[in-house]
Amino acid sequence: MHAYIHTLHIYIHTWIHAYIHAYMHACIHTYIHTYIHTHIHTHTYIHTYIHTYIHAYIDAYIYAYIHTYIHTYIHTYIHTYIHTYIHTYIHTYIHTYIHTYIHTYIHTYIHTHTHTTYIHTYIHTYIHTYIHTYIHTYIHTYTRTYIYIYTEFAWVSDGPSNAKCWICTWGG
Repeated sequence: MHAYIHTLHIYIHTWIHAYIHAYMHACIHTYIHTYIHTHIHTHTYIHTYIHTYIHAYIDAYIYAYIHTYIHTYIHTYIHTYIHTYIHTYIHTYIHTYIHTYIHTYIHTYIHTHTHTTYIHTYIHTYIHTYIHTYIHTYIHTYTRTYIYIYTEFAWVSDGPSNAKCWICTWGG
């Protein structure tokens, strides 16, 4: 029995040592090491994965989707929005406000209010009063007084309101 156990022990040891260890060494060390060395250390797998999948994904996603989305969004939506909003609303508002309101206000104020009130008041009241006061009163009075006082011999007077130039009445 001892010989049988010893034989069985040698067989199991030989089998485990020879087959399993050889298999493990051949499979694990050779295959896995070769696989890891080939794919990891030589960057075949990582390079393939990173370059193909990630780069393709980044290229497809970032360039195609984001670029297209942002380009479409910015160019179409923002450009259209800004163009529509700025050009239509603001331009229309500014055109309406500036042209209509301000122009109407300026037209109304300058041409109506200013013309009617300021220009009318200034021209009619000040200039007219000034001209009337200065020209009519002062110059007329001064001229009449000057002519009357200094050329008294030339005036024939029946009173202050009937003063006449003697030259005008000379012929009879």
